[in-house]
Amino acid sequence: MKILIADDHALFRDGLALRLEQIAPEAAISQASGYSQIFKIIKSGNNFDILVLDVEMQDMPWLESLKQIRETAPQTKIIVVSASEDPRTIRTILSTGVKGYIPKRSDIKVFNNAFKLISDGGTYVPPNLIDNNNTNNISGKNTGIKILTARQSQVLDLIAQGKSNKQIAYDMGVSESTVKLHINALLRSLHVNNRTQAVVTAQKIGLI
Repeated sequence: MKILIADDHALFRDGLALRLEQIAPEAAISQASGYSQIFKIIKSGNNFDILVLDVEMQDMPWLESLKQIRETAPQTKIIVVSASEDPRTIRTILSTGVKGYIPKRSDIKVFNNAFKLISDGGTYVPPNLIDNNNTNNISGKNTGIKILTARQSQVLDLIAQGKSNKQIAYDMGVSESTVKLHINALLRSLHVNNRTQAVVTAQKIGLI
């Protein structure tokens, strides 16, 4: 795995690099200090699996820059780690094809789980965009935001059908312990505590 970190604060980049080395010890990690350096790196032929960046870098406007990065490196998963927690700003960022938005004040466990979810093919959405007071802010089906992996979506559909863990395991051809792992990951992704809440939240945001 190849990861590019971009932030105009060197101290933050170094700290994030240390965190990523612990999460993905096999990864090759590079750094950039701004959008112009990102474009220089990716246009030189360097392909990255994941780009982790703060959108608020001063050398170029962030919205157009994000769109250009998506056009230049469409296979690269983009994770934004930034200070803003304004729902409108976050929705705009996610609408560009970014795979996750992690507020800078998030704790380490949140970052770790979000990074793993995105690496596994999902999208991380901050809790304030999917809690019960803000369910109109996003819609999984309408916006194309995918906050669950394919396996988690399959488990969610079977839970919504009222099936037990044993029945889900049979339908999926996996063990019950594997089903429990998928359910735990599903609950974390939706920021809920049980299966019923998962179904209700998923229905509200258009995932099922």
